[in-house]
Amino acid sequence: MIAIPASWKQTELGEILLSIVGGGTPSKSNPSYYQGNIPWMSVKDMNKNILNDTVDHISEEAVENSSTNVIPPGTPIIATRMSLGKIVVANFDTAINQDLKALFPATGVERNYLIYWYRSISSKIEELGTGTTVKGIRLEVLKSLEFPMVPLAEQKVIADKLDKLIAQVETTKARLDRIPQILKTFRQSVLSAAVSGKLTEEWRGESLTIADIADFQNGYAFKSDWFETNGEYQVIKLGNIRDGYLAIENAAAYLKRDIAEDYIRFTPNRGDTLISMTGTRFKQDYGFGCLVGDETNLLVNQRVGRLIPDRSVVLPEFLNVFVRSELFRGQFFKGETGGVNQGNVGSKHIMSINVELPTLEEQTQIVRRVEELFAFADNIEQKANAALERVNKLTQSILAKAFRGELTAEWRAQNPELISGDNSAEALLTKIKAEREAMKPSKKTSKKKT
Repeated sequence: MIAIPASWKQTELGEILLSIVGGGTPSKSNPSYYQGNIPWMSVKDMNKNILNDTVDHISEEAVENSSTNVIPPGTPIIATRMSLGKIVVANFDTAINQDLKALFPATGVERNYLIYWYRSISSKIEELGTGTTVKGIRLEVLKSLEFPMVPLAEQKVIADKLDKLIAQVETTKARLDRIPQILKTFRQSVLSAAVSGKLTEEWRGESLTIADIADFQNGYAFKSDWFETNGEYQVIKLGNIRDGYLAIENAAAYLKRDIAEDYIRFTPNRGDTLISMTGTRFKQDYGFGCLVGDETNLLVNQRVGRLIPDRSVVLPEFLNVFVRSELFRGQFFKGETGGVNQGNVGSKHIMSINVELPTLEEQTQIVRRVEELFAFADNIEQKANAALERVNKLTQSILAKAFRGELTAEWRAQNPELISGDNSAEALLTKIKAEREAMKPSKKTSKKKT
């Protein structure tokens, strides 16, 4: 049990709610039910704290002929199956499905205080979930959750403080979330500058094509039934080629040695650049190039191209810098062909791509400068990721402090009259109990009570 201030009272969630209202799913066999304009909330909508709309909408007939209920705006809604620990508020009337429950707190419970408390124990709620494939939480377990009853005035102070603190955290998080895209743009600018002569003082580029500076080898169409989950030789497929690195761990597929030895000619060497040649048409989600390093026992699969640099005229690292630049990619996708979904770029087009090639000496300077700038970007990214990790933990830390009474310790000392007597948590619980008792004889058809 978490230690709470003496003026607070520990109770159960079920004791401070007037009702818990569930929902339902209109019959899928009647398509017209899903052609209305009444918002219908499901776990698909539990990815935001405040909703302005739902993914699905249903008709009035669907509401009348199903067990769903329309919940008024501003009501806290939780997930009891999947998305456990999530709580949202809609700014509109919304129907809900059977995996959600609407919480109707008693008069003496501040709505935002209840919502923040629920978020503070989200991990605990996830742990309480049961089920093999999909976890859910039973209503009896939900109702028995320990709830810190706080004097009403203090509830409002806690909610206000959390509004401000968590808004600051979210602003910081949003800024940190933008850094990867900023760094991606920076790296691409570095690559473009590198192959256009802007990173070095002198630029004596010679206009050539890739065919003038490298050989090309298409990968082999290895049969899928040859693949093993383990083995001595790994087959490099499209999914292993990322921008700037070889992701050998992605869906790794291997061949036994006795099969692999017949295809050793498809083994890339250190310094070769591998290119993904197939992807989604018009999305430019391929055409990535990565440099082969110390990896051994690799075989190149079909639709993965292998550029073998002529080291007498081009450094392997410079060729890779060029392949990763927008100057290359812009020309690369001009050769895209394919159907509605799949895009392809062939080897002949790749070899015809133009490249401005400086001297080997200048290539060395360019590669060194690119490596320095990329190292600088990597360092920033590491620090940003570390900061983001701390910020992601900060919200839960603030919530934990709030519901241990630490955020309002000074306020309680300055306002003893607002936490004692008729304003005390104990008096508030008595009023809530009376309100719950008064609700018992009332039968309302618009809501399901549990």
